[in-house]
Amino acid sequence: MTPEQNKQFKQWQTRTIIATMVGYALFYFVRKNFSLAMPGLEADLGISKTSLGIFLTLNGIVYGISRFINGVLADRMNARWYMAIGLALCALANFAFGFGEDVSYWITGEHDGTQFTNTMILFMGVMWVINGLLQGAGFPPCARLLTHWVPPTELATKMSVWNTSHSIGAGLVVILCGYIMGSMGTGVDHTGAWKWCFWIPAAISFAGAVGLAIFLRDTPSSVGLPELAGTESKKETVSSNSTEHRAFLMKYVFKNPLIWILGLANFFVYVVRFSVLDWGPSLLSQSKGVSMEHAGWLVAMFEIAGILGMLFSGWATDKWLKGRAHRTCVFCMAGTALFVLLFWQLPNDAPVWLLFATLCAAGFCIYGPQALIGIAAANQATKRAAATANGLTGLFGYASTIVSGVGLGFVAQHYGWNWAYIGILAMAVVGMLIFLLMWGARADGYDEVAE
Repeated sequence: MTPEQNKQFKQWQTRTIIATMVGYALFYFVRKNFSLAMPGLEADLGISKTSLGIFLTLNGIVYGISRFINGVLADRMNARWYMAIGLALCALANFAFGFGEDVSYWITGEHDGTQFTNTMILFMGVMWVINGLLQGAGFPPCARLLTHWVPPTELATKMSVWNTSHSIGAGLVVILCGYIMGSMGTGVDHTGAWKWCFWIPAAISFAGAVGLAIFLRDTPSSVGLPELAGTESKKETVSSNSTEHRAFLMKYVFKNPLIWILGLANFFVYVVRFSVLDWGPSLLSQSKGVSMEHAGWLVAMFEIAGILGMLFSGWATDKWLKGRAHRTCVFCMAGTALFVLLFWQLPNDAPVWLLFATLCAAGFCIYGPQALIGIAAANQATKRAAATANGLTGLFGYASTIVSGVGLGFVAQHYGWNWAYIGILAMAVVGMLIFLLMWGARADGYDEVAE
């Protein structure tokens, strides 16, 4: 590139990273708002923990399938419009979910009774499954955008910065919804406050979707700039016809054992992460006696600590491990298991600051692998199949909601939170062992593609 082109490229790279960070954080505004609304849904509408767990599981499984399908599609479509339209539709699904009680009354003509309750649960369940389906349009276009705008030698560091969007979005929405649950609604018990946990984040996200359409561009060539040097090979510059593209995907994604190992490890990483993120407010209030306001802040601090963990793990991967993100993940999962154990063993009357410290340490550790798996998958599959590879690993990640959703809800309801802690701890240990399987793997697949 010429000096002028290099300057423009850096400007567009920064703009793309910031815009996708904000956009993906807003996808979390209309997904992780559910966890703070759950105590209200349970108290106001009488929905059991097991039923709420089914909501989480169905949403997660559908999201995982959707993310995989969208990963294949996003590799060959305009990521700017893909992401913006997906976020706008997720916001509309959240608006509809918030009106679930009203829609059920309109359908049945009653405010209580078996028919009303069944209609309401069915409508809300369908809306939340639709939201999961639409959420799949979030990460795959980001994977495509980042691998087109960031060279592989910088991807671990810069994508770790980008991955803070997960924690920023989830952290801000749990704080926002924590205050909503404590201050809105009617009466002393704030009946109906849970609805605003869907309506307010949805309004913010819809505005963000408009912003994505304005600020994003698909590839460097779409703004008159050359593509990244060092990521094109003779094999990659041939005509990208369907047959050739399918052959590439088969070799570097579907028949690549490293991608499958990353996917399996992702399952266990997400069990631990979602167990805290989805059940955190209920777990903290019911097993540790924490108020809802403090519970919201505790879960938010888990996310904020995760930001620091992602940044450190990305920097450490490039600095000390020569881009081998999978090695960093081994150490991170060991740390996660240790701090989950310490948090579990704290007595119910433990000082809040000690709960904060141990939960934050667990968040610091678990969000390293959460970020690095996407980076490792993108580098192993190269930028040409980054979205597909991340779609496949994401499918494993969100299949984890079978365990972290209905599984954890069932265990907590019938056996208590202590058995739930044991399950979370076991998942962290197994995840560490799976990462060890690819300890000797190379950092990326670009050299193999070039050959």
